[in-house]
Amino acid sequence: MANHQGSEGTVLNGANAIAELRAWNLSTTVNMIEDTELGDTWKTKKAGTKEWSGNIDTYWDETDTNGQVMLKEGNEVTLNLHPETAISGATYYTGNAIITGVTRQAAIDGMVEASYTFEGNGALTESIVA
Repeated sequence: MANHQGSEGTVLNGANAIAELRAWNLSTTVNMIEDTELGDTWKTKKAGTKEWSGNIDTYWDETDTNGQVMLKEGNEVTLNLHPETAISGATYYTGNAIITGVTRQAAIDGMVEASYTFEGNGALTESIVA
């Protein structure tokens, strides 16, 4: 069974790597549709539409013009989320997403950080790096 260190991961906005990446997460869910009928003694359900969302955590870099600077609330971007290095045969996830929020924080004994939340706009595709 293969496993990977988190330090192998990358996030790209289109073909441009997001600079100063610290962490990212991706969640996928399915909306449930109840189809219980009169006379049923147990609820029954069917899987409905799917959705995806997540966040990207970075050390803030205002010079990352093709990466972090493009991650503004309301912008639609194409995200390529790589859990492992982007080498041939590696699995990654891609899709269009809308940036829904940006948070920046600074602390006296820390780096300035930026977090970006996103929601998928359409399908999320699981692919293999060619």
